[in-house]
Parts: sequence; C-alpha cells; structure tokens
Amino acid sequence: MPLDFSREGISKLLAKHGVRIAQESVARSPDEAAGIAEKIGYPVVLKVVSDEILHKTDCGCVKVNLVSEHDLRSAYTQIMHNAGSAKVKGMLVQKMVKKGIELIVGGKKDEQFGQLILFGLGGIFVEVLKDVSVRVCPITIDEAREMIGEINGSPLLKGARGTVPVDTEKLAHLLVNVSKMLDENQEICELDLNPIIAYEDGYLAVDVRVIRCVT
Repeated sequence: MPLDFSREGISKLLAKHGVRIAQESVARSPDEAAGIAEKIGYPVVLKVVSDEILHKTDCGCVKVNLVSEHDLRSAYTQIMHNAGSAKVKGMLVQKMVKKGIELIVGGKKDEQFGQLILFGLGGIFVEVLKDVSVRVCPITIDEAREMIGEINGSPLLKGARGTVPVDTEKLAHLLVNVSKMLDENQEICELDLNPIIAYEDGYLAVDVRVIRCVT
C-alpha cells in the first residue's frame, strides 16, 4: 500500500514507529480549529499546512502561545492572509510544549548509500552551526549512542552551562526507530523532525517535514 503523505498519514506513521509528537490535529476552518484547541487545551500553536510554504515562521504562518479562542481565530485570519496565493490544506492546531533543548532528527535518500539518518542541534542552529552526525540506515542502538556523542553540542545534553541533562537513552531509541522507518519506507526522500524538544524525562517532536521521492 502506498505511503500516505498527508499530515495525518505521516503522524500515524511516526506513532507506529514509536516517535512521540506533540498533541495535534489538522483543522479546515476556524470553527474546527477552535474545537480542536478546546479539546487539547490552551495554550496552543497554529501552523499553516501547505506544500508551497517551507519556511512557515519566516512568512508569518506560525502563531505560538495562543491562550484563548479569540487569539486562535485572530491568528487563523492572520496566517491565511500571510499565506497569500499559496495553496493551504488546513491549519495544524498543536499543544504548546514547554521549552527544552532543540534538536533535529533528519533523513535523506542518497543515490549511493540509500537512506541516511542525521542527528544534531535543531531549531535555528541547524543552518548556522551545522553540528550534525550522519549514519546509513538502519542503525543499532550503539550507533545511535555514538551519533549523540559525536556532535559538538553533546555537552549541552549532559547538563553543561547550567542546562538540565536530557534523557539521551530515549533519544538513542528515537534514532533507531526513525532509521528503521526510513529503511522500510524507501519512498521517503527527505525527513525533518525539527525541532525535537529534549527533556530530562524524554522528548517531543513539534514539527515534521516529509518529501516524497519523485519517480
């Protein structure tokens, strides 16, 4: 059966492989968004769902820390305006998560090596620092631990500079699970889980981008 590349389909695929994502659902109207927000609880984040908008934050298509229905409906209108002529599939209503260390887990299909998995500091640091480790999929738990230890920012994960140590063992299992998912789904050309917010008791993926291979 072909892989479902819709937001809902990818969320189900991630859940199947044990990847923890922030509580979320896609809305197709302001009323539906308000209902979802009421169900998962405020504060929430609102993000446009569009294949034509890659850098959602840069173009004002992400609104965070919405604490009421009034805020949500206003943000919905603003995002639709900021999206301009882009084709919008809906709005992702997501539970606002607490702050932690931002990481990235990515995947890319290479012509020579096949599916690759990447780990590093996430959020705004990805393009600035390019502090990442890469392996060929699938990987073992020991390889996952090596990847975590290889990045220059690894001391941050252990509690350096006043940060709280995060659960690197759960991160290692996350890497193993994602590598298996990529290996089993060769139609995935690119995958970005960025950022993944790491905590002392686990992690949550709060943004997902997946690109289908062109055949």
